[in-house]
Amino acid sequence: MAKEEEETKGNTGSWTEFFWNPRTHEVMGRTASSWGLIILFYLVFYTFLAGMFVLTMYVMLCTIDDYKPTYQDRLAIPGLMIRPKGDLMEIIYNIEDTESWDKYIQKLDSFLGPYNDSVQAQKNDVCIPDSFFYQEDSGEVRNNPKRSCQFNRTMLGSCSGVGSEPGVRTYGYDSGQPCIFIKLNRVIGMLPGKAQVPYVSCGPKMYKIGPDEWNQDTDKIGELEYYPTNASFNFMYYPFYGIKAQVNYSQPLVAVKFTNITFNTDVNVECKIMSDTLTQYSERDKFAGRVSFRLRINKNI
Repeated sequence: MAKEEEETKGNTGSWTEFFWNPRTHEVMGRTASSWGLIILFYLVFYTFLAGMFVLTMYVMLCTIDDYKPTYQDRLAIPGLMIRPKGDLMEIIYNIEDTESWDKYIQKLDSFLGPYNDSVQAQKNDVCIPDSFFYQEDSGEVRNNPKRSCQFNRTMLGSCSGVGSEPGVRTYGYDSGQPCIFIKLNRVIGMLPGKAQVPYVSCGPKMYKIGPDEWNQDTDKIGELEYYPTNASFNFMYYPFYGIKAQVNYSQPLVAVKFTNITFNTDVNVECKIMSDTLTQYSERDKFAGRVSFRLRINKNI
């Protein structure tokens, strides 16, 4: 028993001496001067690492332009997108069920708010159509903020959402003649054409129904109306100089109205941008220069 008590006392003493040895004045096996040198070393070491990191970040930030990317991997052709954008690029609703299409109306009201004529007149300029709106800098002197051309909501005709005509306020969704808005993704410095103004063309999408069988909904899509009537993205909205340099930039839109689409069935639609410079469509990127979506309008019989 006494032997076990002596061993326990010895172990306790060794642990105590490890944390503080009164004979050598060591803390955890090191003297105060040794601990001071170690702390000083790591302090200098991590200060040097922090300084290297700050210097690297500073040099990198000095090479970055706040208004334009230093290196730009330009796409051969920019992407297209639709509004309203439903889940999985599908727009499905029932004419008699107001709640099923009211969500699309709310999204479009919010999306088109900045295009109100009063807002455009306040922020943007009336430009000369069919010519590029160049605003180059003068050497190191930046011509910022750059001006933008007006794209008025009323240019969208019966798809504008404003007016007293039947169905205009609801973008045609209540009558089964919905409007889908097409926009071309913004790319800094891009000129979307040379002699030909780029325009949108929509039609039935070719889809696969068997190993070697393809089909398209030509007989279901019906007639289409475009707004503006020429379905174009006018040259005057290009080039785009970046949202920081061109803070009030308004992307041009094209509205497509389906006037007599077949009800109670899926209609696969594809819209493409047509131009003399944007001609390379990639099978790997389904949104490069085109956009596909499914439209289904149900109506109780």
